Amino acid sequence: MTLRRTTLICLACCQISAAAMAANTPAEEKAEMDRFVTELMSRMTLEEKLGQLNQQPSDEIATGPVVNSNASKLAAEGKLSSIFNIMDVEKIHALQKIAVEKSRLGIPILFGMDVIHGYHTIFPLPLGLSCTWDMEAVRQAAHIAAVEAAANGVAWTFSPMVDIALDSRWGRQAEGAGEDPYLGSLVAEAMVRGYQGDLFNPDGTEAGIMACVKHFALYGAAEAGLDYNTVDMSHLRMYNQYFPPYKAAVEAGAGSVMSSFNIVDGIPATANRWLLTEVLREQWGFKGMVVTDYASIHEMTSHGLGSLKDNAARALLAGTDMDMCANGFIGTLKQSLDEGKVAMEDIDRACRRVLETKYRLRLFKDPYRFGSKKEAASVTYCKEHRETARRITAESFVLLKNGTDGHPVLPLEMKGTIALIGPMIDTRTDITGSWSMPQDATKYSTLREGFKRALADKAQLLCTQGCNLTDNPKTQQAVAKGHNCEPIPFVDSRQAMMEAVEIARKADVVICAMGECAWMNGEGTSRSRLEMYPPQRRLLEALRQTGKPIVLLNFAGRGTVLTWESENVDAIMNVWYGSECADALCDVLFGKVSPSGRLTVSMPRSTGQEPLYYNRLPTGRPVPDGTKDYRVWSPNYLDAVQGPLYPFGYGLTYSTFSYSDIQLSSRTMNADGSITASIVVKNTGGREATEVVQLYIHDIAASISRPVKELKDFRRITLKAGESRNVEFHITADKLKFYNYNLDYVLESGEFDIMIGPNSRDVKKTSITVE
Repeated sequence: MTLRRTTLICLACCQISAAAMAANTPAEEKAEMDRFVTELMSRMTLEEKLGQLNQQPSDEIATGPVVNSNASKLAAEGKLSSIFNIMDVEKIHALQKIAVEKSRLGIPILFGMDVIHGYHTIFPLPLGLSCTWDMEAVRQAAHIAAVEAAANGVAWTFSPMVDIALDSRWGRQAEGAGEDPYLGSLVAEAMVRGYQGDLFNPDGTEAGIMACVKHFALYGAAEAGLDYNTVDMSHLRMYNQYFPPYKAAVEAGAGSVMSSFNIVDGIPATANRWLLTEVLREQWGFKGMVVTDYASIHEMTSHGLGSLKDNAARALLAGTDMDMCANGFIGTLKQSLDEGKVAMEDIDRACRRVLETKYRLRLFKDPYRFGSKKEAASVTYCKEHRETARRITAESFVLLKNGTDGHPVLPLEMKGTIALIGPMIDTRTDITGSWSMPQDATKYSTLREGFKRALADKAQLLCTQGCNLTDNPKTQQAVAKGHNCEPIPFVDSRQAMMEAVEIARKADVVICAMGECAWMNGEGTSRSRLEMYPPQRRLLEALRQTGKPIVLLNFAGRGTVLTWESENVDAIMNVWYGSECADALCDVLFGKVSPSGRLTVSMPRSTGQEPLYYNRLPTGRPVPDGTKDYRVWSPNYLDAVQGPLYPFGYGLTYSTFSYSDIQLSSRTMNADGSITASIVVKNTGGREATEVVQLYIHDIAASISRPVKELKDFRRITLKAGESRNVEFHITADKLKFYNYNLDYVLESGEFDIMIGPNSRDVKKTSITVE
């Protein structure tokens, strides 16, 4: 009888929700939601309200210490609001059925997952996606991930990660869009739009899942590039360099935000009221839900802030709504309430935000709206998605070097004998890169299989592993298993190298697939040295002695050091993984597609240069990038050329381009005006190719020190051989504004350098004056 009464209450809730869905205006929709949530909360006990603040992980996919959540029991008791990383739609619906039919009020569960760069159709790492400089491609990738995830029962993804990452030693650089706040903001917006579609539109029909912007805030600034480490910076730097992508994602309508592990102004972000309430909600107008990162309330004790009970209260008061698996809210807030450390209105505020999120996702109307075995079978890793992923993956590759003295090595011809060598040639789980937990690796082609398919009978393909990833067998095998990857075989180094050299001598060209495997980048994978791992370098040195042309495929999830490689191999292409990586690589290497990726991180000459980024503040004793001779009493290294090996924005293609001088519509403008800067770009090579034309600006004399240059716009253009195009950029006040010392967003009069070019280093330059 009790179960029947609960079901009727739930159906009544659904009817109220259905009425809201038919409302005509946003104001009416919000009023209906307010009435619905207020009525529901009036019937909730304290224990049920705390249950809505409780999120637990499943034991299927580990993204942190394994927690036994006993989900079924908690769901039946109304103590489980959300669970993440369950793979099977039938399991998801079974648990939802318990929540809806056995708990007293029938409040549905919100199912989330780390869908970071694809579900079964895996796209390049987010860093690689950013290297396309193609926002429609970024949006499409996120949309396809959402379509597949939604069909498989997932309603919420913990993505996009929009942290600015200036230090390539940090493994999670792989998960973001690189070092630039302008480009990072565009990527953040595109990913939010791609994931959510018209999800929150009551009349919407497009598949979508809720995005979660992370990690708020400043996680990418961890000292020494060491994951989970200390962050400390001025508010001036936060607003000008680190905050813009978070703000852009919020303005794009992201439904949720995740707090970061690190401290901000000495206070862990999860309990930082200035960050979560004053900045996020009051300044930026965020209306959604804030969830912690994995057990971050628990970790506040290690930060030195006291007990779990005290820290749970702090997090709630700061503006945190949902506790990810620390059991701090559900386990301690009742006692804190009794002790007067939190008020009922604080708990109600967080509970309301969670319930409003479920309402907006229309889970009260249809708790099973996410997930359909039939739909999943139709869309998951379907032909259309694979073709799109193949195209976008090919766009992401960054060609760093192609021959010397005007004699390109790429594209290759499909003839003769080709050697494919390296530890990445036969792996399926590593080909997709880190953060690919939902993947089904049995579906994916290895590089060997992709090359065989592409070459068919046109050329002979010789393959061997050639070396180990590292010199440590425990690292290569045990760590791989810990990251849900099949270990790449640990081979006899001497024998493997002999085999590689032997087939290289038989080949016309050698392709080496090396670098980082999936578990070498991502969370918890900081590196103290960014150079090629020793056994891989030794193999390259041996292959170089054969005198055969060498093409290095550098698999990476961050900026790496390729100084030796740039001097000793013939061609280098940075590869950012993906389920369709094998076919996409063949498309590019054999000339079906001309590479068009451009770096979104600066590639250092040595690890000691990190953190390295193009938009640095000027010093009083500037030394130009590329300076080889040491300058006394100047900010340069005794043992390194100044600046990056490959700068931000850099990338080659199979053609060449020339740039005219910059033409200005005017040299002066007022605060309400604009100036058009134009430049003629010509394809001076022999084939069609894509160029990314980039606009940089420098404020020459401001009230505070401003970066030496900042990306402010770009155009991605495709030109046929011999074709020219006039590329225009409209410079308005918005491109010149910044946050001043008082954190006012201002335009100051004065002179500005205008720079246009193919990357942040090689630019044409002129200037304008703002009156």
